[in-house]
Amino acid sequence: MSNNGTYVAPQVKTQVKTGTSNSSKTIFHFSAGLCSGLTSSILLQPADLLKTRVQQSQQSLLPTLKGILSSPNPVRGLWRGTLPSALRTGVGSALYFTSLNSLRQAIAQANTPLLASKTVTQSSSALPKLSNTANLATGAVARVAAGFVMMPVTVIKVRYESDLYAYRSILGASRDILRTEGFRGLFAGFGATAARDAPYAGLYVLIYEQLKRQLGSMAARGPNNNSDGTPQAASSSGIHFASGALAAGMATAITNPFDAVKTRLQLMPAKYGNMLRAVRLMVKDEGMRSLFGGLGLRMTRKALSSALAWTVYEELILRAEKRWETNHQVALST
Repeated sequence: MSNNGTYVAPQVKTQVKTGTSNSSKTIFHFSAGLCSGLTSSILLQPADLLKTRVQQSQQSLLPTLKGILSSPNPVRGLWRGTLPSALRTGVGSALYFTSLNSLRQAIAQANTPLLASKTVTQSSSALPKLSNTANLATGAVARVAAGFVMMPVTVIKVRYESDLYAYRSILGASRDILRTEGFRGLFAGFGATAARDAPYAGLYVLIYEQLKRQLGSMAARGPNNNSDGTPQAASSSGIHFASGALAAGMATAITNPFDAVKTRLQLMPAKYGNMLRAVRLMVKDEGMRSLFGGLGLRMTRKALSSALAWTVYEELILRAEKRWETNHQVALST
């Protein structure tokens, strides 16, 4: 803890200062992102499925849930689409966290005045500390890039979760989409997805980093800290989880209309055509409330999934950074 009582997290070294190769660290960031994405997607698949069904039919949550629970195999019904969801979220999170870290490392090392942070206090993040502008930009760019790569899996996942299609395998779904809609069908709704993901991810990283600094300062004033004034591991995980949940809830509320439009475009591209046409039809036929369909479910799911994913990722990276730093110190002393 600094002299003015501000929480200062354990120093995280940049990649060029330790003895571990950059390629090894990139692989570890990819693996940590994959682990965090798989954890959140498998545990929270029922919430994602219910959100898709509510947005599809504009039916309320309770009748939708009752319909699934009354089916012959309710557990299987709630976890329908888990495989494409796990592929999308797992690999997508791996790509996102790896590219986000690379972008932030490059900006931090470039030390650009507009993008570098003007303060010396670090948060509990494994990522470099940047300005608000850089947090917005890097979050948006990394998310849209990962979303584009994973778009075909996303389309298949959404259709798996709906009850409009009877796909039995990812390969069968891919063949059907290519046969009926062509290659373009695998990227249905990308415009709405990018319009949702760019502001969501940018706002998320910005709010997440701000919340961690605030919660870290509060934790540093607590009685159960380490001898150097930093929170214990349990407190650090709590900061990551709470910051992730709150940041996701705020960003989700702002960007939900794009998600509702994206779902319609991916389920019924022939009817809705493009993002502007989809908005007009949804508002005309169902009113403004259609743009906020599934908001409660999406906020709950996003809050939990983001909190889980970022907590797992941050904790894995923080522990790895400590190990890399220890190895580096041992190498220097020999």
